[in-house]
Amino acid sequence: MLRGIRNVTSNRVGKWIMSLLFGVLIISFAVWGIADIFKGSTQTTLATVGNTEISMEQFRTAYTDKLQQISRQIRRPINANQGRAFGLDRQLLQQTIAEAALDEETRRLGLTMSDAEMIRTISGDPTFAGPDGKFDARRFAAAIRDNGYTEQRYVAEQRRVTLRRELVSSIVAGLEPSKTQIEALSRFQNEQRTIDYAKIGPEQAGTIETPSQQVLDTYYDEHKAQFRAPEYRKVVYLTLSPDELAKKVAVSDEDARKVYDSRRDEYATPAKREVLQIAFPSEDAAKTAREKIAGGTSFEDLAKEMKLTPGDINLGLTSEASLGDPTIAKAAFALPLNEVSQPVKGALATVLLKITKIEPGSQSTYESVAPAIKKEIAEQRVRADFDNLRNTIEDERSGGATIPEAGQKVGLDAVTVDIDRAGRTPDGKEAALPKGVDLVTAAFGSDVGVENDPLTFPGGEVWFDVLGVTASRDRTLDEVKDQVATRWREDQVATRLRAKAKDLVEAINKGGAFKTEATKAGLSAQTSSPFKRDDKVNGLPDQAVDVAFRTPKDTAATADNGAAGNGLVVLKVVNVTTPTVDLESEDSKKMKEALEQNLSDEQIGQYITHLEAKAGVQVNQNAFAIATGAASSQ
Repeated sequence: MLRGIRNVTSNRVGKWIMSLLFGVLIISFAVWGIADIFKGSTQTTLATVGNTEISMEQFRTAYTDKLQQISRQIRRPINANQGRAFGLDRQLLQQTIAEAALDEETRRLGLTMSDAEMIRTISGDPTFAGPDGKFDARRFAAAIRDNGYTEQRYVAEQRRVTLRRELVSSIVAGLEPSKTQIEALSRFQNEQRTIDYAKIGPEQAGTIETPSQQVLDTYYDEHKAQFRAPEYRKVVYLTLSPDELAKKVAVSDEDARKVYDSRRDEYATPAKREVLQIAFPSEDAAKTAREKIAGGTSFEDLAKEMKLTPGDINLGLTSEASLGDPTIAKAAFALPLNEVSQPVKGALATVLLKITKIEPGSQSTYESVAPAIKKEIAEQRVRADFDNLRNTIEDERSGGATIPEAGQKVGLDAVTVDIDRAGRTPDGKEAALPKGVDLVTAAFGSDVGVENDPLTFPGGEVWFDVLGVTASRDRTLDEVKDQVATRWREDQVATRLRAKAKDLVEAINKGGAFKTEATKAGLSAQTSSPFKRDDKVNGLPDQAVDVAFRTPKDTAATADNGAAGNGLVVLKVVNVTTPTVDLESEDSKKMKEALEQNLSDEQIGQYITHLEAKAGVQVNQNAFAIATGAASSQ
């Protein structure tokens, strides 16, 4: 094209024509605003919050940082496509807009933070403390570098974060649940009920006669839609993941055993001991206490004398490495069971120790962990080739290759399967589909001949094509006669059981004794132990527990006995216990803390929504798609 333009403009007439052409284009750009060439481009602005602009590059950097942080946490790379599949792009956009709204408000209010206060905040952060507990500049530099920050960027970000925190804290300061709220929630959660109940199973339905052909014809006509053949899609798919590739890699026992020998400690369960410890301010105090124990005072009584609770002295079931102080740890793991040690001088205190439980360690054999080691080695070997294989598949597809042909190029087998919207094959079995992606929804959202983007999941991708569509249709009675007969019988059983349950409930609610009426109906009556609304009650389905808490005392009701076809439960609420609320109890204090957190979260959410509405928020969806890799900038 460029060569053609040069040829045309090589003479006077050609130059005049091209000048006129480009003049028209420039005028049209100015009129229609294409790329805003005269007004200044806004294409790089992803969002505006009041006077704050969030640039596309700024958001792209934040999105990349977010993906890298998550990748480090899960020790597996996550690309932009996978981040979008998990909704990370939208979450980050909402977070960024909320932060910008808070920044706008801090500027409006004139909130600032001095450099000296910023230095005090960062130097006081325990994250950057060295072994001596003081700020360690090297640790600080390493920490921010590992998280992708420069010092200037980190300080600026922390300044904004601190001001946002101060602003938000002022909104929720003094916010706490009322006494009435705590009491109401406590009564709701801790109320207990006791019920009499009896189960009515299919066996109580009596004999169901074999239906005549006329009955089946009528039932089929009335319920034809229930027996309709679903729509099927013939789908071919190709899965590329380290796990799939690793299946084709053979790892020798020699290589696996080398890994096992080098990481033997990882395949061992360390010995653990339940350690009791009393700390003393000096060696003399510890010796005096040990003499008391030698004189007959028990370790536990000594702790009580020192006004220590069991929680103060019990370090729990712990391994030697977890105890922290090497000297104390070594002494604890050399001490016989139920014996009290001599004074042990640790790094911070002198202690007496007692061991109340010992769990020996164990070592997994090579044979027991070999399959996992071989799988890990195989995945490591193929992970380096993953991108190359992916690019090869994409190139083959772009060149017109079918999915089986593209798979053959990289040594992978494509799978063809017929599925309905429930992911089942025509024989009613669940199809063996790739895990981690919703191939069914994607296939039914596509069509024959449509070029589909690959589906992504953590660690891999799936390419698919729809090869054919089998439309839904009405099956004939002959095709589904057995199913029709079974469904008719189930309906007959359900109808009889509901009628029987209704009669029993009416008899009880009219004053009949539960056990007497249940016995008359040929049922076995039982009484539950008291239970709360969130309890799992042995022998009772969740539906019965729910119904019990929606039924008044001394009233009978009916609940399904779990899955369809299991029958019914008839129950009567015989006792309701409303607990007395102790606002000083641990449960009430925890409930208060949870309510405070919920109220704070709700208040902050409403405040940020208010700030966003006041400032005005606009999002450039095209720029957002480009920044997150959902669309091309070309």
